[in-house]
Formats: sequence, structure tokens, C-alpha cells
Amino acid sequence: MSQTVKIILSGLLLTGVLAQASQAEESTMADHAPAAALPEDGWISLFDGHTLNGWIPKVRGYETGLNPLQTFRAENGLLSVNYAGYEAFEDRFGHLFYEVPYSHYRLRLEYRFIGDAIPGTPGWALRNSGAMLHAQAPDSMNPDQDFPISIEFQFLGGLSDGQARPTGNLCTPGTHVELAGVLTEEHCINSRSPTFHGDQWVTAEAIVLGSEQVQHLINGESVLAYGGLMTGGGVVSGHDPELKPERAPLARGYIALQSEGHPIEFRNIQLLNLKGCMDPEAAAYRPHFTVSDPTSCAD
Repeated sequence: MSQTVKIILSGLLLTGVLAQASQAEESTMADHAPAAALPEDGWISLFDGHTLNGWIPKVRGYETGLNPLQTFRAENGLLSVNYAGYEAFEDRFGHLFYEVPYSHYRLRLEYRFIGDAIPGTPGWALRNSGAMLHAQAPDSMNPDQDFPISIEFQFLGGLSDGQARPTGNLCTPGTHVELAGVLTEEHCINSRSPTFHGDQWVTAEAIVLGSEQVQHLINGESVLAYGGLMTGGGVVSGHDPELKPERAPLARGYIALQSEGHPIEFRNIQLLNLKGCMDPEAAAYRPHFTVSDPTSCAD
């Protein structure tokens, strides 16, 4: 790891510690509260609490931009994955993409599983969802493609069966990563988080530094870190092979929320862009930027 990346990570970890008090306060909010005010300078809300403006749906079997059976909904201040219009799941895996791609950022959101999975949901998808990081563009997905080529920040809920089921895990549809500098081709890697049962809200955060480093946090605690993001491997079908060159660095992409058959709700979906103007004399300068983008310094 380069010295520059070590310095960046040290600063981000310190920022994460200072943000824990704010995260704890947010977790006490009412279930149907509107999008929260953002306490830290530079954070933006990706969800306005009322509409899906800025989001692009892609459901397997349908063209990009279609939202069949209103799978993705904005209601009561929450972004919901809802299957009220479904009779059966029928492998209609869905993803809701935010319209802007990023490379270096912090993503923070709250989620909770509710109700029961609909008939036809695969057993592994019970109380299973996630946020796809560095995903391919939504309009580059073929109609019958199941998952976007991406890095999955996986969210799991406990099954009340006495078995541990951590959340904040890593899965790799069409990608590989390195753990402690060593390439791994294992598809899913568990985090160190506890198991969360029932419909409690969980705060998840990802610190993403291009292709070099990603850190997962659950309720403010670091639970997994990895680097060396690259395309390649399997566990994705129906895609354009040209978009998955073997072992090509994966340094940027889109954020997408998953639909895998179990209802889930999201709120307080916030992002801090870490790439921007680092010239202290420019109006666009912000002290939280860690990667320079000189073009953003222009007035």
C-alpha cells in the first residue's frame, strides 16, 4: 500500500470515530421520519424522501429504466423494495442505480428487513440485500442480466435459527479483490459484524478509495477491509463479456440498491464525495477531499 493511501485511511478512520455520535443519534429517529438533516459539511442526500428522482431501476427481464410492479417505491420518507404486486419472484433480481458514478467516496445509509420473502425467492436470498459499489452503468446491462458487474456491500438479517449471520459482508459478481494484498476468488466473504434479527434499523457505511481500498462499517464499527478491486470471475450472467476483462482495475462506477425477493426499507442515504478541488485558495475547496480533481476548482 502506498504511503499516500495510508495517510488517507488514517484520516478517514479518525473521521469515522468522530461521526459515531452522530450515527447513534440518527438511529433513534422515528421509523417514518423524513430524510435527516446532514450535520457534516459536504455530505449530500441521495434520496429526497418523497420521489425516486435521481435513481434508475433495472429489473431482470426488463429494459433499463422500467420499474415493473412498482418494485422500488418512495413512501413515508423511506425508499422501499416492495413485492405487493408480485405473485412469485421468478428470478426477477432488481437494482436501483443512483444516476451519478463515483470513484472516491463515503456511502452511509440505514436499512431494515421487514415482512416475509415472496414465493419463489431463493433460500440464500432470505433477508438478503445489499448496495452495489463501482457497478457498471445501468444502461450497459442486458435485459436478462441478473446482477451488475460490481462489488457488493452485502446486507443480511438473522434467521432466528440460532446461527450467526453477519452483515456488511463482501460479494463479488464479475469481480475479484485482494485481502491483505493477496488475490482471492472467493465469491462472498463474511465480515466481523454481529447478527441483527427482526426489523431493527442498521447503519451501514462504506469508505471507497478507487480500486485501492474499501472499508465496511456497521453501526460505526469497522467490520471488513479489502483492496485491489478488479473485474473478472463469474457469478454474473447475461452480461456483455467485453465489460468484464479479466483482472482489469475497477476504480469507479455506480451505486445500486438490491431487490432479491425479501422486502427491505432504506432511509438516510447519504454520500460524501472525497474527490474534488484541493486548492485552498479556490471557492470549491473542501477540507474533506482526499483525491485531487483540478477541473472542479474552476468557478
